[in-house]
Amino acid sequence: MSDTQTLIENRPPTVAVLFQERVAATPDAEAYRYPVPAPSGQGPDDWKSLSWGQAAERVYAIAAGLIALGVEPEQRVALSSSTRVEWILSDLGVMCAGAATTTVYPSTNAEESAFILADSESRVLIAEDAAQLAKARERRADLPALHHVVVLDAAAAVAEEGDPEGWVLSLADLEARGAELLAKRPEAVDERISAITADQLATLIYTSGTTGRPKGVRLPHDNWSYMAKAIVATGMVGPDDVQYLWLPLAHVFGKVLTSGQIEAGHVTALDGRVEKIIENLPVIQPTYMAAVPRIFEKVYNGVAAKARAGGGAKYKIFQWAAEVAREYARTSQDNFRRTGTASVPMGLRAKHKVADALVYSKLRDAFGGKLRAAISGSAALAPEIGYFFAGAGVHILEGYGLTESSAASFVNPGEAYRTGTVGKPLPGTEVRIADDGEILLRSPGIMEGYHQLPEKTAEVLEADGWLHTGDIGELSPDGYLRITDRKKDLIKTSGGKYVSPAEIEGQFKAVCPFVSNILVHGADRNFCSALIALDEPALLGWAEDNGLAGKTYGEVVADPRTREMVQGYVDTLNGNLQRWQTVKKFALLPRDLDVEHGELTPSLKLKRPAVEREFKHLIEEMYQGSREA
Repeated sequence: MSDTQTLIENRPPTVAVLFQERVAATPDAEAYRYPVPAPSGQGPDDWKSLSWGQAAERVYAIAAGLIALGVEPEQRVALSSSTRVEWILSDLGVMCAGAATTTVYPSTNAEESAFILADSESRVLIAEDAAQLAKARERRADLPALHHVVVLDAAAAVAEEGDPEGWVLSLADLEARGAELLAKRPEAVDERISAITADQLATLIYTSGTTGRPKGVRLPHDNWSYMAKAIVATGMVGPDDVQYLWLPLAHVFGKVLTSGQIEAGHVTALDGRVEKIIENLPVIQPTYMAAVPRIFEKVYNGVAAKARAGGGAKYKIFQWAAEVAREYARTSQDNFRRTGTASVPMGLRAKHKVADALVYSKLRDAFGGKLRAAISGSAALAPEIGYFFAGAGVHILEGYGLTESSAASFVNPGEAYRTGTVGKPLPGTEVRIADDGEILLRSPGIMEGYHQLPEKTAEVLEADGWLHTGDIGELSPDGYLRITDRKKDLIKTSGGKYVSPAEIEGQFKAVCPFVSNILVHGADRNFCSALIALDEPALLGWAEDNGLAGKTYGEVVADPRTREMVQGYVDTLNGNLQRWQTVKKFALLPRDLDVEHGELTPSLKLKRPAVEREFKHLIEEMYQGSREA
């Protein structure tokens, strides 16, 4: 048996035991770093730390507090908060009490939040602030199982007339109750932990489905214990790493990173404020971070816009450096695949050295200067953007997984990564491609099933453990997976040709530095069209240089000069496509797509049906007068 197999097969039964082992091994090592915001306008945030031992004290107090509230094993405790250190402490506290965490995005509206709380039968809600408390209070009549709301922000933990006695309390109150219980029964939490079994429910994550009600994905302790061991077994992370974690922890991608960190024992700096990412990177100086493609697209567009604002000469230098980066990345990756050495010709190496001094070094500094790798997941990263960053020395390792597979099923292996693929399966994960191209997975990370939905579970999970992912893909002879599309998103034109919208959308994001979101349409139509939303900061920067200074986003989008500019990029895109894939018509959206309007999931994935419903009139206008087969 290999060392990797031994590591995975000898995994602890639960996350709680994994956490206990980490605390025992390195009690004084730094575990978490978190910001304490400075008063408005009075300087940068102050960052503080918790050691593993200090974290354990709080985790045990939270766990004991939940026990004192009457929470029993496997009962659900909902957690609705942005990414912050209290999220992780609370989640670990829930699991150490033997209960299970129901994750809720803080952006979820009151109606859907109430559905999740009711469907999961959550007995306690740990809410971030007054806004999350208000949503629960508004729908309290629909939540008979909800006995308490614990508010992280102490000032917001205020009872109102009509609240049942003791219904609202602060996290500090909960921890105080826990400390009181532990003073009487010091073994209370340890007893709960020792009774937890590997197949016991640890997490209930509701998928942000594109249609209908979300489904609760049941993930037992063994899923996370396996993930922790498998992630470390890849060699992707180690004890000396510093992770910057801003992803929503209600999402499985963010959540799995917390398990890997416990196993590795490295530092995690947490701050869920997306607007603070650029400011935080030089302060934290992470060695690795995870993000969704939209973040890398925004960085790329921002760098291009800054170069353009510097004048024609600077922009030409950037464009030249971007092409050198892509050529360098392609050449080095191709050579590594063939020979095991990432060599490049001397002439290209010389050009790369010049471009590095002019452009790439500044880009790496913007990421904090110590970034060894960035992990991209949740959606496909446009290969041309991936090659740009790779050539610039910001190594983006694409990965792949689903909520139903505990997030991490594939990841690109360090130095041997291949842009445009999601890498190789994690140790212990099996993969096969069905006759219709669908990717099937089997591993200890696969869900138990959908909560209270046996029929839905049977649709995707076979009796022998194979999960139908709904994604289409191809495996290389040496095991690298390339995702080509969502099975349900493939479209067939009225001429009978199959088109992958994601492939076209990715290519457009690589050629147009102004795009924010794009949706390609064409199912049962005789040509493809596109809805295009532009990136506001980049667009307004362009507007200033093109006689449109002072105009609003909507006014700039409506101007014929903007359409002419975008048409140029569409023409470039079409030059790289097969005839039936080309975008014959497009419409510019009057605003960007967002989570608030329900067009993007909280992890920034496109909700195609929602976008097509919202902008149906624009789609119909593009096809008016066209001949349909």
